[in-house]
Amino acid sequence: MGKRALINVDYTVDFVADEGKLTCGKPGQAIEENIESITKGFIAAGDFIVFAIDAHEEGDTLHPETELFPPHNIIGTEGQELYGSLASVYAKNKDKNNVYYFDKTRYSAFAGTDLEIKLRERGIDEIHLVGVCTDICVLHTAVDAYNKGFDIVVHQDAVASFNAAGHDWALGHFKDTLGAKVI
Repeated sequence: MGKRALINVDYTVDFVADEGKLTCGKPGQAIEENIESITKGFIAAGDFIVFAIDAHEEGDTLHPETELFPPHNIIGTEGQELYGSLASVYAKNKDKNNVYYFDKTRYSAFAGTDLEIKLRERGIDEIHLVGVCTDICVLHTAVDAYNKGFDIVVHQDAVASFNAAGHDWALGHFKDTLGAKVI
């Protein structure tokens, strides 16, 4: 068995809190304990932990999401901060060599980032996904991981969306089209 990594996708105030700018609301809040527990487990095992966090510049009219969604996860705002207990898990572990946090500007954690390099240099061939939104950023990250040849595991009790139908569809797509394990 190869090495594994956990990718925490976009579990931020804007995507999860009641007052978030593009919130999943209750479905996102309901997975907090699961995300925290899974993350702590991966940290304890010495696995590579990634925090891939959506980042937008205020007033960016050229970003394609500008036409699709209200401004969210603006760099330097509370909205871009990790939500709830995950924030303290990260704060306690951020200086460890196996914890990596980066901003991303597209749905996929691979688009325009060094994520693939970081995974390959560690010999990682299996990625585990948690976070939000199941049918947007988690999905696009999974599609890119599939196309790059990684084995994919999606923790269904640790992903959520503001779109229930999209969430359910994505869970099926992970399994049936990307060959992911959905656990």
